[in-house]
Amino acid sequence: MILNCHDLSKSFDGKDILKGVSFHIEDNEKAAIVGINGAGKTTLIRMLIGELTPDTGTVTLSKDVTVGYLAQNQNIDSAHNIYEELREMKRDVINLEKEIRSAEAQMDVLRGEELDKLMDRYAQMNHEFQLKNGYAWESEVIGVAKGLGFSEEEFDKRISTLSGGQKTRVALGKLLLQSPDLIILDEPTNHLDMNSIKWLEGYLMNYKGAVLIVSHDRYFLDRIAQKIIEIDQTSAEVYQGNYTAYAQKREKIRAAKLKAYLNQQAEIKHQEEVIDKLRQFNREKSIKRAESREKMLDKIERLEKPTEVRDDMRITLTPSCVSGNDVMHVDSIAKSFGSEKLFENISFDIKRGEKVAIIGDNGTGKTTMLKIINGMESLDAGEIILGVKVHVGYYDQEHQVLHNEKTLFEELSDAYPSMNNTEIRNTLAAFLFTGDDVFKRIGDLSGGEKGRVSLAKLMLSDANFLILDEPTNHLDITSKEILEDAISGYEGTVLYVSHDRYFINKTATRILDLTHGRMINYIGNYDYYLEHCEEQTARTLNESGSASSFGRGIEMASEDAAKGSSFGKLAGASQTAQKESTGAADWKAQKEEQAKKRKIEAALKKCEEEIAKLEERNEKINEELSDPEVATDLTKVRKLSDELTANEERLGTLYDEWAELSE
Repeated sequence: MILNCHDLSKSFDGKDILKGVSFHIEDNEKAAIVGINGAGKTTLIRMLIGELTPDTGTVTLSKDVTVGYLAQNQNIDSAHNIYEELREMKRDVINLEKEIRSAEAQMDVLRGEELDKLMDRYAQMNHEFQLKNGYAWESEVIGVAKGLGFSEEEFDKRISTLSGGQKTRVALGKLLLQSPDLIILDEPTNHLDMNSIKWLEGYLMNYKGAVLIVSHDRYFLDRIAQKIIEIDQTSAEVYQGNYTAYAQKREKIRAAKLKAYLNQQAEIKHQEEVIDKLRQFNREKSIKRAESREKMLDKIERLEKPTEVRDDMRITLTPSCVSGNDVMHVDSIAKSFGSEKLFENISFDIKRGEKVAIIGDNGTGKTTMLKIINGMESLDAGEIILGVKVHVGYYDQEHQVLHNEKTLFEELSDAYPSMNNTEIRNTLAAFLFTGDDVFKRIGDLSGGEKGRVSLAKLMLSDANFLILDEPTNHLDITSKEILEDAISGYEGTVLYVSHDRYFINKTATRILDLTHGRMINYIGNYDYYLEHCEEQTARTLNESGSASSFGRGIEMASEDAAKGSSFGKLAGASQTAQKESTGAADWKAQKEEQAKKRKIEAALKKCEEEIAKLEERNEKINEELSDPEVATDLTKVRKLSDELTANEERLGTLYDEWAELSE
């Protein structure tokens, strides 16, 4: 065990953030911490690295363990260039190599005992140099730099000139080159393109040390994590396996908890009805039974209803009108900025109902292409033609459609003046903005909050063709799942750029890969793209690049998809047969259960009718017995008294029978 957390708790201003959190990390284990924004993940990490002191509990590291931590954003202050900054992580190896070379030079001049001492020291240094993989330090530095997306031409860039995202990549590279026993990473994929994320996955999977990750990148977690630590409502739950295994187990556990809760609520309601009925009988025996049941009910440990944050936020995207089948035609478009050519001769079509993802490395022009389609950038060549009745709705990752000086309420009311106050508040509430939140300034919101406001405006628009630029940026996993459901169920057309492979896999019906200045088409989701990308890219680049050869590439991808579809039909037929067989057995059991239930209900109704009839008869008997004329007729009194006694005995039996049947 390399790290052990026991009973960690932390509160701020009297509010519990974490309570009784316990878990451990084994040597070489790859684990992940997940939870909604604000769940306490960063607070937990800060306690692990010693930046925060827990109110209760302990964090214990094994002896001599080294820990490396990468925060979400880094502001490296250095006069070095990228290569020099990364090389500094190998300073001990570089200095050791200098000592070895110096010793080799001294060997030519020393003699006797001094030479013997130097030879011993030389052997020790060589052994240490080999243990530190000294002969490969330079290739390791270059490999990490390239893996994180820096080209050799960028190695000479000064740190001071880099963007925040580039500085974070440099910081990640430095951490990886340090090779600590435990690496703690907070959102490491935020500033990486797909190729860099793939490289980091491979690096961490083969890393000879433990890794603890906080990430919203579910595809990344699927590839890396062997254990998931979920932070929810101040507590932690540990699940073995990757993200998909965790999500499945979490849903099963929640479903079981919800079922137990609903069953208990039904039983409580039933017992309360029985108690009320027994009290209505107004007999000593029935009242005692009612009191006994009340005591039993008070002793029941009431289950809490399991919370589900997805119940709080709903996104419904409904197009106001149906567009034509041909939504957009892109014909031979090109774009350059100065001498930098992004792409040229790009052509593709979008049909109604498609969910199309554009992917590619950073800097290939994906966002620029979306801006061109939306009229925010000009074309150098070619044309873009929108189809009949196509209304575009645009979501940009920089949220330029929002006005920082306005409040949330003003943002929606100005954009949609026909909406009344209640409608605006209800819309914002659907995106988790309630109460005084609606009067916050847009400029004061976090990235995730701005994303939710942009989605709210998009939901209200008349669009039937959504163009989305990195829609999942700054969203937590739950919000991503909500957006996935909305996109998947959307009846309009969607074109988006995203680095979120899990999101692409769940929503895309087609993928356009912008690579080497060309657009390669894949008719399928991200898994399909991974399966065919190497073959398809090689085919496209090896061919002449003519429109006809590119067209053949698209046709081949389509044929592969069709084959997959045929196989799916065969598998589907087998599954249908199994379902029909299972369904028949379930139907029979269901019919038997329904018949049993009807029989009990009929018996209960008959019992209640007989109770009501006897109680009504007893009331009449008591009225007759109180009549002076009847009271003087001993024969009639005896007869009525015997009937009353018999009725009371029968009622006692019926009350017992009713109690049993009501269970």
